[in-house]
Amino acid sequence: MSTSEEISALLVTRFGTDPEAIRPEVPLRQLRLDSLALEELRLLIEDRMDIDLGDVVLSSRDTVGNLVTAVRARAGA
Repeated sequence: MSTSEEISALLVTRFGTDPEAIRPEVPLRQLRLDSLALEELRLLIEDRMDIDLGDVVLSSRDTVGNLVTAVRARAGA
């Protein structure tokens, strides 16, 4: 499963996000993710992908594409 597929799966299963709404250019706030949900998502990604995102700062203004890029950078490090 690719990084974007992993993140999409988490958004759908854990946050009830409509799969059709998950596109690279969509801001996370448009997916109704507040700061608490973003922190939970970060922790879920860390657990599922066995990476450390501790220095990655996510805001609701970031896009899905920004999130995927940040996770890929950490997974490849």
